[in-house]
Order: sequence, then structure tokens, then C-alpha cells
Amino acid sequence: MNLQQLFTALILWLFSVCSETHAQRIIGGQEVQKYSIKYQASVQTEKGEHYCGGTLVHEQWVVSAAHCWRPSQYMKVVLSEHDLDETEGYEQVFNVSKLYIFPLYTYWNYNNDIMLIKLSEPAQLNANVQPVTLPDKNARPLRGDVCTVSGWGTTQVYNLKLSNVLRAVDVREMPYCNMYYWGRITASMVCAGSLFGGKDSCQGDSGGPLVCNGCLEGIVSWGIGCANPFYPGVYTNVRWYVDWINWYINNDM
Repeated sequence: MNLQQLFTALILWLFSVCSETHAQRIIGGQEVQKYSIKYQASVQTEKGEHYCGGTLVHEQWVVSAAHCWRPSQYMKVVLSEHDLDETEGYEQVFNVSKLYIFPLYTYWNYNNDIMLIKLSEPAQLNANVQPVTLPDKNARPLRGDVCTVSGWGTTQVYNLKLSNVLRAVDVREMPYCNMYYWGRITASMVCAGSLFGGKDSCQGDSGGPLVCNGCLEGIVSWGIGCANPFYPGVYTNVRWYVDWINWYINNDM
């Protein structure tokens, strides 16, 4: 980046900070059409309080973030959910049968931040509920692809209140984000967002899906703040775990 590019980036950063302070954010997104994101799961406490997202990858398996772990008896998973404040009759509510955290997960840097949740029984696949496609681990690398992240997370950076309705935003994969995070991005992570901020996942979206070209490429994991300029959201790179996921789906009967 030359001096002129740096100066331009600084001006745009200042404009972004000033213009986004009071914007509604997922962050920067909008409410989705009811039941249009058929793979979206809400991971809840045993009392029915949403605290993380998840993604249906098989009729009886949901992928989420390892940092969303709780003892299984204190967790529920809800599919075909839209408005957390209303019961609309389409929801499918499951207890958790088993939990598997990737064995090399390290909580201090969120490396290998992935968890498999086995539902107490298979989901009923219908017009509202369908699993997402797992990525091909050998496919071309993502390079600036436009992806969609969804969830019930906070809609304002400095407001911890969750969204009551499911929201989504389109973000762009950012292949060089390690330069912004001082080398903290490992090969098991992928970044997506907007260089100048304003579009991101946030608190309450953790564990939810980042879908690119119809495939689950990422799991909401961590980041510096939400929608900050030059600090895109960091996601678990699902391609690294396709074999691990499929092994449990095919062998844990």
C-alpha cells in the first residue's frame, strides 16, 4: 500500500466510523424472509434463551463453535426459528444427545473453534428445514467471494440486546486479514467482512453459519469488536474439518 492509498484508506476509515456509529447492524444487515435460511439453528439454554447460532449439516447433526459449549443437559437446539419472542408453530425443538469438540481446540486463541452437536432425534426435513452443503476441501480457495452470515446477534455495536428476528448480511471474504490481526489468523480460520467496517457478525451470532456459494465455509468465531474498520470477522474454516464432521455423521449411530 503506497502513501496515497494509505491516505485514502484513512479518510474512508474516518468516514466509516462517523457514519456507522448509530447504524443498525446482524451488523449492517436486515431481517430475512421467514424460514428462508433453512439450515439456521438457534442454540439455547435449557430455559429457551438463545445464546449462540448453529448450522444443520445432517438431519441429526448441527455444527457450532466450540466456545458455545455447555453441558448437554443445559442446551437445546431449535430449527425453523424466526422470531425468538414468538411461537409460530413451525419450530422444531431438540434436546442434545452428544457433543464433540475438536480435540485441538484452544480457547485462548479460538484455534479449531468447532463443535458437533448430535440432536436427540432426527429433524423433520421440510420446506423450512434443510441441511446446508459442506464444502469441498479441495475446491479453489476463497478469494474475495461474497458470503452470507446470519443470526440473532446484537444489531448495534454498543448494545448487548439480541435481535428478536433472524437477520443476515452479505460480507466479502478477505484473504489478507492476517495483516490486520498481527499474525493471529491460523490456517484453520477465514476472515470475512468489509475493509471499512459496517458489516459483520456480533455477540449472539457465535457458532452461526458463513455460507459462500451455497456451502458452509465458516463458523462465527471471534474478532476485535464488531464491524470495526480493518478488523473483519474471524470464522472457523470449515474446509479443515469436513472429514472430522463426516466421520461422526457416518459412524456415531
